[in-house]
Amino acid sequence: MTDKKDLVDQLIEDWQREAPTLDTSGMAIVGRVVQLGRLLEQRVQAKLKPYGLIYTDFDLLATLRRTGGEYCLTPTELRQSVLLTSGAMTAALDRLEGMGLIERVRNKSDRRSMSARLTPAGLALLDKVVQIRFDDANDMITGLSDDEAATTADVLRRLLLSVRSEGETAPRPSSPAPAL
Repeated sequence: MTDKKDLVDQLIEDWQREAPTLDTSGMAIVGRVVQLGRLLEQRVQAKLKPYGLIYTDFDLLATLRRTGGEYCLTPTELRQSVLLTSGAMTAALDRLEGMGLIERVRNKSDRRSMSARLTPAGLALLDKVVQIRFDDANDMITGLSDDEAATTADVLRRLLLSVRSEGETAPRPSSPAPAL
């Protein structure tokens, strides 16, 4: 526990002053998760920028990489993993193809459709950037002990599953999970 106050503490104090009957207890967690998500996304974007990538690009490339084998998925499979609209997926795939990081190939099981496959250049770039991404993620939690990190991961997992059980759909077990 820390005595330092953050933006969420101020938000809660303001609401308790202005609307004392308002239950602000959930905001102590949710507000911090939202703020932390924004800060972490900004940090990741800054790490990816020198490589000409944005987070969505990294997420797509990492999803392809984690599939193993030929590093190949259909746009529908990718969309289930990275939660992009069809139009956004097409734009992202066009961008990555233009950069020479993926190629579109005929789907072996349905020759009418195309799949996205990592190129050797995409694989090499992703393998370099994913190491930077994981190192950065580890750097971000250096203020936590191993026990605190494990507890935080468990609590966040339970929170995420709780929120998903309230209406969001989790990725199907057979589809890849979002990139880290």
